[in-house]
Amino acid sequence: MTLERLEALISERGVDRSEVLDPKELAASTALPQRTIRALLRGDEPPADTVNERVRERIQALTDAHLKRTGQRMADLVGTISRQLGVSTYWARQVCSGQKTPSVELLHGLVGFFQVEGGEAFFTAPASEALNRVLLPLVAALQPSPDGEEIAAEIPSATMLSGYGDVRGIALRKAGRLPPERWNVLKATLEALLELEDGEEGQ
Repeated sequence: MTLERLEALISERGVDRSEVLDPKELAASTALPQRTIRALLRGDEPPADTVNERVRERIQALTDAHLKRTGQRMADLVGTISRQLGVSTYWARQVCSGQKTPSVELLHGLVGFFQVEGGEAFFTAPASEALNRVLLPLVAALQPSPDGEEIAAEIPSATMLSGYGDVRGIALRKAGRLPPERWNVLKATLEALLELEDGEEGQ
């Protein structure tokens, strides 16, 4: 249903479908394989799997993306997870490499560590639900605002709207219509938060 609505909005807005529904970006946002994303976008059924398989595959996908993004070695990531979540380095490595299914407690810890939206359901939800979670913010971004004003010309991508980005993208779109005095208050607040974050990182 969400995909159908999004397809209709893409047509109405004259947006390039490949930019909004980019399998690579959607795969990164959902931690699903690109082949699964492509199947879902075609309206096909995704490959059958079990909950344990979903959890293992999505943790491994997040691990691979984290290592690529940060340039860390697996040993460094495993050590950090071991210290922060209170598990052995052996078990952390087995989980990160997709060889073992984590306990409920460890899965809960990984939600916070990887900063994923949706809690444990990010790892356990069927592929169609995982994709739907990412598509909903895209629908919101493409819909005209309730007051009838046009939305921003630049359509955000799935990656921009994934995780914390879904909240940020919608909030910033609305912020663009703030009067100058309110924008200045928001700007000052953001600067203060960034200074606070820099101070905490430096401790």
